[in-house]
Amino acid sequence: MSEPSPSQDQPLGLTVHSLPTPSEAGAQNARSTRRGRWTMLALALICATPVIASYFSYYVVRPEGRRNFGELIDPQRLVPTVTATNVAGQPVDLTTLKGQWLLVSVSGGACDSACQQHLYMQRQLRESLGREKDRLDWVWLVTDDVPLTPELRPVADVATVLRVPPAELAKWLVPAAGHQASEHLYVVDPMGHWMMRFPANMDMGGAAKAKRDLERLLRASVSWDNAGR
Repeated sequence: MSEPSPSQDQPLGLTVHSLPTPSEAGAQNARSTRRGRWTMLALALICATPVIASYFSYYVVRPEGRRNFGELIDPQRLVPTVTATNVAGQPVDLTTLKGQWLLVSVSGGACDSACQQHLYMQRQLRESLGREKDRLDWVWLVTDDVPLTPELRPVADVATVLRVPPAELAKWLVPAAGHQASEHLYVVDPMGHWMMRFPANMDMGGAAKAKRDLERLLRASVSWDNAGR
């Protein structure tokens, strides 16, 4: 009977592998846990980077003063807790304007030619933003009880028109020295902070510069501000 060759299978030949000690196993688990945490942290930072950059751009760097057409307001003023009324006479909390960029004009209900020019300019500025226009609301704040003329009532179909007590409004939106509130257009950020004032009695040439300001603001906030409230 021939001897089995060394290359043949040895069914009873078992390989014994050493098992890690409890302390070694604990160390391996700890290393795996730390590695997993660092991986999750890295992924979170990668995802958050665009948002952090946009916040930094808007709140820290912000549009440079020398490049702005509009005047930056410092300190910014938060929308007051005031009860306004809409064109139907229903009460509206002014703080409900939060959640959207606002382009605001102020005047009495009679709305003279300068007021009408502002309303037209607001509409044109918003439309000129193209696909970004839904991130900017057109707001007309009326400071008296004068009824809107039939020609102006259609504005309420496309803009937010609210009557606000002038004394309360003056605590929020303030004109430049020597001017009246109705001579400016105002920009309010989605948190409700009045943060920019365009020059008084702005013409259409100024409106083109105002558009560039608005575009920069919308770009700086693109990662954290969405259209609609």
